[in-house]
Amino acid sequence: RDIVKRLHQQGTIFVIATGRHHIDVGDFRDHLGIPVYMITSNGARVHNPEGQIIFKQNIQSDDVKIVVDMAKDDTEIKIHLYRNDDWLLNEASDNLDEYHENFTYQLFDSNTPPTEGIAKIFFIHDDLDHDKLVHWEQIFTERLNGRTHISFSTPWCLEIMAQGVSKGHALEAIAKANGYELKDCIAFGDGMNDVEMLRMAGKGFVMETSHEKVKKALPENEILGPNSNESVARYLEKHFL
Repeated sequence: RDIVKRLHQQGTIFVIATGRHHIDVGDFRDHLGIPVYMITSNGARVHNPEGQIIFKQNIQSDDVKIVVDMAKDDTEIKIHLYRNDDWLLNEASDNLDEYHENFTYQLFDSNTPPTEGIAKIFFIHDDLDHDKLVHWEQIFTERLNGRTHISFSTPWCLEIMAQGVSKGHALEAIAKANGYELKDCIAFGDGMNDVEMLRMAGKGFVMETSHEKVKKALPENEILGPNSNESVARYLEKHFL
């Protein structure tokens, strides 16, 4: 945190980019102790350092209905919706509470799902079965015919956003708003939903702990050490302080 503050004092702009909901990320942003931009829901929402939303893109209402109707009868997966300030879930799940202490879900009826203001739909398999989610990825890709952006954040979490939504495109919008280009940006990531951002940034570092799919998708990108070794902080201190 000290390194981040020192870089901020030098004029560096920091951006948190995550697949999580903006309310869920608020505590981490506050912990940093500096003004930061937030890219959330994989790029479907962008907040400025004052906490104001400056960009949002929702999934088309018809597509939300189609996706939920297709998946609602599969008893092995949970359907999650991020709707504006809410997190909605089609079935209660006890094991989620430990990961989200200050942000809890509300239940929705999958027969009459909300379809407006949906930033992201995501699916988690009860047994964390990646292959079964890959099967659903193929089904959704064929049915939605390019109207959405579909990706994995982890091997056991399949996510759907509006077409053109990604962390990379959101980062580009923030850069332009501040008079910069993507070539001026440095990004660090380890998730499958980081691939576009790491590919588009001027310098995109793949963390050592990344899934093999990330490394295969970005063979030219430099690999940094694991998160547990404060590799990002060490790199920033060495090269910019």
